[in-house]
Amino acid sequence: MQDIAEHLSAWLAAGRRFAVATVVSVSGSAPRDPGAALAVGAQGEAAGSISGGCLEGTVYDLCQEAMTTGRASLHKFGVSEDEPFAPGLTCGGIIDVFVQSVDPGCSPGFEVTVGAIRSGLPVALVRVVSGPDDLVGTTLAVTADDQHGSLGWADLEAAVVRRARAMLDAGSTGRFAVALDDGRLCDPAATAFAGGVAGLFVEAYVPPPRMIVFGAVDFAAAVARIGGFLGYHVTVCDARAVFATASRFPSADEVVVDWPHRYLDAQADAGRLDVRTAICVLTHDPKFDIPLLRRALRMPLGFVGAMGSRRTHRERVDLLREAGLSDTELTRLHSPIGLDLGARTPEETAVAVAAEIVAERRGGSCLPLSRHHGPIHHDE
Repeated sequence: MQDIAEHLSAWLAAGRRFAVATVVSVSGSAPRDPGAALAVGAQGEAAGSISGGCLEGTVYDLCQEAMTTGRASLHKFGVSEDEPFAPGLTCGGIIDVFVQSVDPGCSPGFEVTVGAIRSGLPVALVRVVSGPDDLVGTTLAVTADDQHGSLGWADLEAAVVRRARAMLDAGSTGRFAVALDDGRLCDPAATAFAGGVAGLFVEAYVPPPRMIVFGAVDFAAAVARIGGFLGYHVTVCDARAVFATASRFPSADEVVVDWPHRYLDAQADAGRLDVRTAICVLTHDPKFDIPLLRRALRMPLGFVGAMGSRRTHRERVDLLREAGLSDTELTRLHSPIGLDLGARTPEETAVAVAAEIVAERRGGSCLPLSRHHGPIHHDE
């Protein structure tokens, strides 16, 4: 929903009713992840996408119906052999889509979430997508220290808020079930959201993940550009003020003049690093690299990579061992950084670096899709 927050905010500000269809679960190959959304305004305008085209027409009609009836509903789409002309996914996957209408002023959970997304503030949107009729469609906005809206059932709400905050901390989006009698978490597959069970969907919105590029070299400009393209908040850091300038790195969100290890320590102390953070060390200079990597490889970061030749890599590993790092810690180091694409130019190298970061984040095999028969989309 993040990509349509501007549209939703404008409709809310104008007091216009709208409906939102959200992908709440995916099985197999599917074009969009959970959280992808299509919104339809009261005047028939649409924003966003839930399938890349193959389901948009059907879901558009469901949104129109939701605005007419005011009822929220859950729908499953896939390939149907029994009904070959039924709407479905050509890629063979199965998705569940939740459709609900929103009336401005009547859904504080939804409205607070849209406002937080636009302001760049962390928030989790909780929606009941299945269960008792009086619960389905209720929403709750959960932040680190507050909540807005209500699910109507106190025991359920307390359990859901705890789970939503945990998911917000992790920046994760997903679906789970809660027993209505005591608020315990249930196995969705086993309960099928039947009887005294509520099925919930939580979308966690957190600031963009960070990519910190150490070394204001020519390769850094290309890596910064592709990092921004991938959705990272990109920082370029170098101790040399003559090279670390905003004019040399216009695509970076920040350009910092500081010793790399000192900057990394300051960011860790400020709580600005997490398991989504990618570190790219491009200086290949031991006086910068070793103090920096000695710290980075002991932090819970998503990716730590360093540029250099095979010889530089071997010398770097020896120096890191002398600095006290264990073999287990050294296995976290991606060096030489990047996939083997035969890259030569800074731009080609940036593609190789970005490809390795995506593969590490998503669990990809790094093989050409034509060379294996495994899944195209990997489970996280």
